[in-house]
Amino acid sequence: MRKCAVRVVKTIQEAGFQAVFAGGCVRDQFLGLEPHDYDIATNATPDQIEALFDKTVPIGKSFGVIDVLVDNLDFQIATFRSDGKYSDGRHPDDVTFSSMEEDAKRRDLTINGMFYDPIADRMYDFVGGQKDLEAKKIRLIGCPKCRIDEDLLRMMRVIRFAARFNFAVEFNSFRTVCDNAHLISQVSVERVADELVKILSVENKKQAIDLLFETGLMAQVVPEFIAMKGCEQPVDYHPEGCCACHTIKAMQNLENPSSELLIATFLHDIGKPPTQKFEERIRFDGHDFEGAKMTEAILRRLKFSNEFIEHTVSMVRNHMKFMHVKEMRKSRLKRFMNLPKFEEHLALHKADCMSSHEGIDNYEFIIEQLKTFKAEPEKNVISKLPRLVTGHDLIAMGFIQGSIFRTILTDIEDQQLEEKLSTKEEAVSYIEEKYLIEKIE
Repeated sequence: MRKCAVRVVKTIQEAGFQAVFAGGCVRDQFLGLEPHDYDIATNATPDQIEALFDKTVPIGKSFGVIDVLVDNLDFQIATFRSDGKYSDGRHPDDVTFSSMEEDAKRRDLTINGMFYDPIADRMYDFVGGQKDLEAKKIRLIGCPKCRIDEDLLRMMRVIRFAARFNFAVEFNSFRTVCDNAHLISQVSVERVADELVKILSVENKKQAIDLLFETGLMAQVVPEFIAMKGCEQPVDYHPEGCCACHTIKAMQNLENPSSELLIATFLHDIGKPPTQKFEERIRFDGHDFEGAKMTEAILRRLKFSNEFIEHTVSMVRNHMKFMHVKEMRKSRLKRFMNLPKFEEHLALHKADCMSSHEGIDNYEFIIEQLKTFKAEPEKNVISKLPRLVTGHDLIAMGFIQGSIFRTILTDIEDQQLEEKLSTKEEAVSYIEEKYLIEKIE
């Protein structure tokens, strides 16, 4: 990708314009990291960029931004600009095409405000980004309050980048975030939710969550999590400490999680504080069901999709069932393993165990069960089970349509999962013996 990005820069420069790499790719290059993408900044206007390349998309032409497609790769090219007032707290009301230096000063963080010319091998740093990278500091460019007023979500970006790179937040920037944390409620909840997922996705999850607490943003975004900090757990089961400590550790034990698994792990014990009891030991009876209700309320408030909510809530609701898998009837165990995306339920369970007592015998038991489960799907996967009887069969047998139908059909399915019934004749005999006799009596 870099070679192609250099070609794009060279094309613009050879047409007589300035063109440089901008933002994150420059930062990552300085840190010795491989950039995920390459943004390019230039003094060429959007019209001039469109004239230079065959395939372009005017994704933000009014703001000076054009997408250029070269060799099936996408490069965002932005004209150097100065921004007007941000009335909506997200987009400038108007922009003025300007110089490279003015463009740097409108950006969010010093480490994201540098430019690099790959043709001349020259760095342009008007905001002290290199110095802050060397000092491992996150600093808002110029006036911290001005940068935050332009886009209030930058408060959460400060946390994300600090935790991503294990940097400290510069004092004035940190204080400004703390003083303005309550204003995050003015940002659309969809943007806040998206940024929360990004924050929780960083490697240093402890620093991310600590900063959310310290700045006051946790109290604004997920206030239910506040009670997790300092919520005592029985030491025999949880030597790692309080509920928040356990949660952080569990999240760190995840391996390349989906957003749903990440958030489910973040919230899997959210029901513990309201269910905490001090008896012969500290207990959290029913915290899984309480947590599922709280999780649904939190995710609906943050306007996650229905599909996201359904799967995430299911993981929270079911995470304690792994305690009993060895004692489950075969049919119940198979129904459990038939949960959609069961591998993510299992991943949460493993992370949960490894973050407390570290015993994974139930996890290993399920792994062995899954081998048989997947080898014989016709006996184990509910969607692949042959239907031995239907509602029409029950009507023919004399049953009146109602709730009894669900009871009988579920029972037959259980008997199939138990591998006790395999033919229609066996199912009919079973129904006659169990349900018709009961009906007569």
